[in-house]
Amino acid sequence: MEEKIISIDQGTSSTRSVLYSKRGELLDSSQEEFEQYFPNEGWVEHNPEQIWKTVESTLMNVVEKNDISCNEVASIGITNQRETTVLWDKTTGRPISNAIVWQDRRTSEFCDQLSSDLDLIHKKTGLILDPYFSATKINWLLKNVDGARTLAEKGDLLFGTIDTFLIWKLTNGKSHKTDITNASRTMLYDIVNQKWDDDLLKMFEVPRQILPEVCDNASDFGSTSILGGEVKIGGVAGDQQAALIGQCCFRSGETKSTYGTGCFVIVNTGGECLFSNNKLLTTIAYRLNDEITYALEGSIFVAGSAIQWLRDNLNFFEDASETENLSKDASEDSKVLVVPALTGLGAPYWDANARGAIFGLTRDTSIADITKATLESITYQSKDLIEAIKADDAYFEKLMIDGGMVANDWFCQKLANILEVEVERPKIIETTSLGAAYLAGLSADLFEDFASLSKLRQVDKTFKPKKEDNNYSEWSKAVQKILT
Repeated sequence: MEEKIISIDQGTSSTRSVLYSKRGELLDSSQEEFEQYFPNEGWVEHNPEQIWKTVESTLMNVVEKNDISCNEVASIGITNQRETTVLWDKTTGRPISNAIVWQDRRTSEFCDQLSSDLDLIHKKTGLILDPYFSATKINWLLKNVDGARTLAEKGDLLFGTIDTFLIWKLTNGKSHKTDITNASRTMLYDIVNQKWDDDLLKMFEVPRQILPEVCDNASDFGSTSILGGEVKIGGVAGDQQAALIGQCCFRSGETKSTYGTGCFVIVNTGGECLFSNNKLLTTIAYRLNDEITYALEGSIFVAGSAIQWLRDNLNFFEDASETENLSKDASEDSKVLVVPALTGLGAPYWDANARGAIFGLTRDTSIADITKATLESITYQSKDLIEAIKADDAYFEKLMIDGGMVANDWFCQKLANILEVEVERPKIIETTSLGAAYLAGLSADLFEDFASLSKLRQVDKTFKPKKEDNNYSEWSKAVQKILT
């Protein structure tokens, strides 16, 4: 039997288990959505046990559908929503509360109190002080969940981003580990010296004993018996870094942008830890065989979730696939502008308290006009990020795109037009799971090196920029009106 790889792709709104061949071919997948909780304004939570159940059920579904035995699975890879924070009791295995999701803004005031430490945080972590990252979420849980601090002091409390929680569950509590990309997004990890940082732990009042061990992206994360026999977990990366690897952006200057729940542009900067002067994040792209690669990243909090909002909250359409035809049907004369700051604004604005707005409404405004303007807003935000990358003197040539939204040809062409660069879509657009599969395959010696992976990459379509009039300058003015 030919060996295969399974990727667990644990995202913000759903979990997928994806089966790949040893040549990186997508064979099958199973997907389940799970509930989003919004207990207060600006709060976003997930139930970790619910997430775990979707991992169990999608894994078993894809294995049973394809009649796979554990002996046929060479390795399991994990990719995950980053920054989302879980604390659990290691004696019972139960989370002490819901997970606080990366989109959550409840720690905005706490961030304001730490404003004098901005330079220290940026120098050590490459990040900008914001509720987005895990450190302030851990601090909030330790202060606000009954018994949390006591558990921590007794050594009975564990912290993890979602990857760590899943590794712990998969290994029946034997492995409390994370990879370096997820660690770099906690705001507790020194990305230059590559270690948990004592100054940051003290600042955020986080006890060291709750933290996981940090590993390379292709490493031994433990083994699971969930498939009936021992299978190694060999590759882990945060979703955006996994997409970078899935797009084979292994050379300095190669850039990908993922359009999922949010939008994340990452440019590979090689061995150089390039600190941004334009409010981008410096982050770790990956580390293999103890060799580090850095990246610059721009984060847009709301992309596909804006389309989900139009569908679920406003009932504009039944399926996201309808947005392409709606955009084509919109009035060419419409001046509608949408600023989708539904959970604040990310790079390059970093305004946690900004709220969304729609400008330019008239009696003639239609569902099609607002849908088109929402899609356009995501291209405009992407332009903000690309301009910031260029201003930081990071090499940039073309954009490799992926994620659910890029199935929409109208959106992809609009993106190329607004950015005025070539946009390239791969045949496998769910590159987060592919990146995790590549890492697992490297760990299991199914793939030799990055060069062998690059040979596997297949392009579906290239969108060349076309000259057009657009509302980018007006949209930029609209953003200024909602900044706090």
